[in-house]
Amino acid sequence: QVQLVESGGGLVQAGGSLRLSCTVSGRTGDSYCMGWFRQAPGKEREFVAAIHWVAGNTIYSDSVKGRFTISRNNAKNTMYLQMNSLKPEDTAVYYCAADGPTGWGVLETEPKEYGYWGQGTQITVSS
Repeated sequence: QVQLVESGGGLVQAGGSLRLSCTVSGRTGDSYCMGWFRQAPGKEREFVAAIHWVAGNTIYSDSVKGRFTISRNNAKNTMYLQMNSLKPEDTAVYYCAADGPTGWGVLETEPKEYGYWGQGTQITVSS
């Protein structure tokens, strides 16, 4: 079992930056794919980025590539999402999620592949 808790949401102006954190507890030594998703009102949950907890490889959606950076600190059992050059269309509830255990370096982009979810944190980008 894995438990996930997000923090770091808030209100920011367009062009600004925020960093989200996802604290992981439970079976943290296993090989998991860790992801960030977001969901805006009236829209489906959307993949943002993923990182393999052990291998460290990453993948991003085209909409955030070059602006967002996913990372993790295994010693602190924490995953991060650094968000720069934020746009109003980035406004959503952001969720961290875990899938696994998985094979080495395996990353998933579909929400249905993830079995563990945090409670979500709101990001609002004003224009």
